[in-house]
Amino acid sequence: MREQYLGKTGIRVTELVFGALPMGPLQKNIPFPEATKVVKRGLEQGIGFIDTAQNYRTYEPIAAAIKETGIHPVISTKSTASTYSEMENAVKEALNKLDVEVIDIFYLHAARVSGEVFSERAGAIECLQDYKAKGLIKAVGLATHSVEAVNQAVTLDEIDVVFPLLNIKGRGILGGSREEMMEAIRCNYNVGKGIVIMKALAGVHLIHEFQESIEFIREFGHYHCIAVGMVTPEEVDYNVAYFHGGLDPRITPPPATVRKRAYVVEGICVGCGRCLEGCHSGAISIKNGFSEGKKAYIDPESCLMCGYCTTHCPQFAIRVI
Repeated sequence: MREQYLGKTGIRVTELVFGALPMGPLQKNIPFPEATKVVKRGLEQGIGFIDTAQNYRTYEPIAAAIKETGIHPVISTKSTASTYSEMENAVKEALNKLDVEVIDIFYLHAARVSGEVFSERAGAIECLQDYKAKGLIKAVGLATHSVEAVNQAVTLDEIDVVFPLLNIKGRGILGGSREEMMEAIRCNYNVGKGIVIMKALAGVHLIHEFQESIEFIREFGHYHCIAVGMVTPEEVDYNVAYFHGGLDPRITPPPATVRKRAYVVEGICVGCGRCLEGCHSGAISIKNGFSEGKKAYIDPESCLMCGYCTTHCPQFAIRVI
């Protein structure tokens, strides 16, 4: 599998990143033993980079897999914290629950926040810089869907790694076109930022166009890693075989794929609109439902199936299956 240094960070990474979001409670909610098994499979197959986040709630199976295999990958995590104290708590939680002495990359988790993220979360950035100075974080990053935020990161010395959304359809990009996001990423890459691409499969919408979608990123070229979510050992095997360059469909058939979908249980939804706060792709609106009153509606063509909206719903009316 391809390996290289992540920009100017000095961190050596594999091209394929194990995305830990789908196995957690925001999506598949895989039982702990099964989640641990999937992460172990990835480590044992040579994936040297795992991406997680505070709100994914997947720290424990990652820690267990590391302990059981004795393999220590690069780990990135993220937090939506905006103040110094909130981010400090997030860093300490990650160090404790992952059972590591150092976090390789810690991102500002700011999917829908545009250029104002750097002023609104100045306290959080200061905290990450302090922990980097202490040697408890190796690199500070920005995870975003926003073209404007990616453009602003170019000139900020505080940001070592950019984790932008990019896919062949341009699905989920905020504040610009696919081409504008590509240009913003290219500028960051050219000044030495580490680049990790998210949503290359557009939240599994492009799962049946896997090769075309991954090769689009590879042909673009201005990146170091591609994060792909995985929930079964079979998915791990397929992804590793593909990224190794030795995929033989006769030996490693594609795993059974069932399109995920997010939907609203109208009988439970009260139309409060809280879910809109958690939607990173602008896929939710409040409309007249089939039942009485206003209800949340999820546009399947815009939804990236991240599951973030589920944590904002006080009625537990949203399901991602």
